Amino acid sequence: MMKVQASSIIEVSIRPPQASVVRSDRRFRVLVAGRRFGKTQIALLELFRAVCARNRTAWYVAPTYKQAERIAWKRLKELTRAYRAIRVNETDLRLDFAWGSTIALRGADNYDSLRGEGLDFVVLDEYASMRREAWTEVLRPSLADRRGRALFIGTPKGHNHFYDLYEAASGSVDWARFQFTTAEGGNVSREELQSAARELDERTYKQEFLASFENLGAGRVYYAFLREDNVRPVRYDPRLPISWSLDFNVNPMCSVIGQLEEDFSPAHFDAFTLANYEEKRVKTLRVLDEIWISNSNTADACQEFANRIDKYLVS
Repeated sequence: MMKVQASSIIEVSIRPPQASVVRSDRRFRVLVAGRRFGKTQIALLELFRAVCARNRTAWYVAPTYKQAERIAWKRLKELTRAYRAIRVNETDLRLDFAWGSTIALRGADNYDSLRGEGLDFVVLDEYASMRREAWTEVLRPSLADRRGRALFIGTPKGHNHFYDLYEAASGSVDWARFQFTTAEGGNVSREELQSAARELDERTYKQEFLASFENLGAGRVYYAFLREDNVRPVRYDPRLPISWSLDFNVNPMCSVIGQLEEDFSPAHFDAFTLANYEEKRVKTLRVLDEIWISNSNTADACQEFANRIDKYLVS
């Protein structure tokens, strides 16, 4: 643990990974970290450090105003409780200090409403869940006249604008980037991480706990799908029944025609029983055809299905 002094009164203990972010003197910092790493603690500490001088304005911006209140408001008031000369505005989620500085909590869901105020420092928490324009069109220009600083924090959410920002930060003079796993934060036990790894699918665990930018474009619903592994020529097998799977939409109405093959390894036959049937069988779904009809109905879909399978039913 390391101690960082935010002022002559407040002293906060943080671990070396968090301290490396706080110690950076770069104007813009990007912190990518797993869940429960301690990102919000860093954000609050940096907010207060930013307003220790006179007439400074710092904002904590979350994806929504309600999120900002839920995540940071109570903790921010506890952090600054040692100061008597402070005015707390519960309606506007704002702290006004006696020396003329202000910390305010804001939401990026209506980012146009954030225009007009000059800023010395801003934290964008869970930037991956905000619109890119909240930064580029509103918050970045708000820093210009004061040469303000910014801290982006969050957990990855695919290859979106947060990923682009993290990549662009590499090698830029004014930028620094950091990436830490949940384990490196020291707030979650090894047993809990092992439990999460067992319960979650691989992609979700890597994204949420290893702070890995996973490519959601490779299959947002079926993340493990790979065209090179799962797409190959197939043939109709007259020994197997035909299956038809439908999505009862109207525009378009989609369905697939396939066959489900169940394979049993010869090694299993001698010990095969009804009790271990589900365990021993291996299923392979062969998709033979796809039906896609715009502005359709059930009768049209059934007719098209009958037309498609005629070629399979010819003796």
